[in-house]
Amino acid sequence: MRKLLKYLEDFLGLIYPELCLACAKNLPPGNEAVCIQCQYYLPKTEYHTYKENPFAEHFWGRVKIEAGTALYHFVKSGRTQKLIHNLKYKHKTEIGVNLGRLYGKTLREAPIFKEVDIILPVPMHPRKEKKRGYNQCDLFARGLSETMEVPWSKNILIKNEDTATQTKKTRQERFDNVKSAFKLINPKALRGKHVLIVDDVITTGATLEACAHKILETPGVKVSMATIAIARQ
Repeated sequence: MRKLLKYLEDFLGLIYPELCLACAKNLPPGNEAVCIQCQYYLPKTEYHTYKENPFAEHFWGRVKIEAGTALYHFVKSGRTQKLIHNLKYKHKTEIGVNLGRLYGKTLREAPIFKEVDIILPVPMHPRKEKKRGYNQCDLFARGLSETMEVPWSKNILIKNEDTATQTKKTRQERFDNVKSAFKLINPKALRGKHVLIVDDVITTGATLEACAHKILETPGVKVSMATIAIARQ
């Protein structure tokens, strides 16, 4: 029976080949979502290895964070952009989970992220999430949680205002747009915890900043941040 199933899988693979979600080439057996070549060539930031980095610079003088990092650089028309596009708009949900697992293995060994107690994804407004069918940040958080061996929750930080799109807004306009959009449910659950806030892409950092301000209203909380990608300014 196992041999029959294997032959069937191989046959279906010829008719409906699995494609790498970054380069669109045939995906070799054993690869999940992204081929080995793309995993090698995707532009990693290595920001998790040092605290004063371009990610953290977004928040200097604006909100206190312990550490900030991104897995990849976001380059227009590059492989990272294709990955993010497939994740957000093509229902390729496995990308978020797989990249979370991949980065979680790295962050688990990084000294500045070892003390994280809980992972909170940047939330979507329920109306928008219902329309899309999922929140890509939840998927990334879930993958991180698995390999960092740290719990995650989508029910503590929520978005209670359906804000306008952030596209074409300045940083200050973006922050003003979202500064009161987030709410904590049961903030006592965060007291004394080191919280890792996660998003898909950081551009100006306004959304992450608004989330951090809300979380830091709880006594004894420390905040760090991680995203799949960081846009080059």
